[in-house]
Amino acid sequence: MGILMMISPPGYGKTTLMEYVANRLGLIFMKINCPSLGHDVTSLDPEKAPNATAREELNKINLAFEMGNNVMLYLDDIQHTHAEFLQKFISLGDGTRRIDGVWQGKTKTYDMRGKKFCVVMAGNPYTESGEAFKVPDMLANRADIYNLGDIMSGMEEVFALSYIENSLTSNTVLAPLANRDLADVHRLIKMAKADNANLAQAQSGDLTYPYSTSEINEIVAILRHMFRVQEVILDVNQAYIASASQDDKYRVEPIFKLQGSYRNMNKMTEKLSAVMNESELNQLIDDHYLASHSY
Repeated sequence: MGILMMISPPGYGKTTLMEYVANRLGLIFMKINCPSLGHDVTSLDPEKAPNATAREELNKINLAFEMGNNVMLYLDDIQHTHAEFLQKFISLGDGTRRIDGVWQGKTKTYDMRGKKFCVVMAGNPYTESGEAFKVPDMLANRADIYNLGDIMSGMEEVFALSYIENSLTSNTVLAPLANRDLADVHRLIKMAKADNANLAQAQSGDLTYPYSTSEINEIVAILRHMFRVQEVILDVNQAYIASASQDDKYRVEPIFKLQGSYRNMNKMTEKLSAVMNESELNQLIDDHYLASHSY
């Protein structure tokens, strides 16, 4: 349809994913910072912008229209914008593929039929005021919408493993693994999951990199701590999704706003040490969520 909409908590890699997709498709990635636009912007005319930062973002949108072909227009954090502004893009999701813009002070109608031009909108379930973000119906009806829960069905283990893989570079001990054979990472993870120390030691002979015994022991110890963090992250993630998808009129508990994102995993992994005990690890997790919830 020409419009893709992604709604998820922050820190799940929406922007990174679309940057990768744009790169692989050979598209120019034009990112628009919607918080700079704010709720006051309802027009695509830069001259009507309330401030310089909003004007700059509107100029970028119109530049994307002017470029026309091989462009991905990425609107980030759309929950910070006005519904009327988002509805300006509805025409790109129907058969006309036309949109009115303003370039160098002159109004223009851009025809995107037959051109590689797409609009991606990314947002969070809640606005900055804590209210649930409501996607305009007219826009939602014209956007391609995917339920990531359905797409990930049967791939829960792969999704859980991605938390470990994506946070390796956050820890000084594990960071070198990111530049080595990925098979080694999976072998080390398998070793860390093994309860029998002798079995774990025997599997170390399959590694392609010549790790010392002390290196393996330190890596395995940190990975085991990561499993505990991962477990909490996944539980928090499920609680967040369940809360965000619940209708307010049926809600009997406050909105659950703690997040189980890649960003949370990275922040905690950064502080993990092989010498930590269980009590210290649990305290690290508690401190992380107390700090993130305090603001």
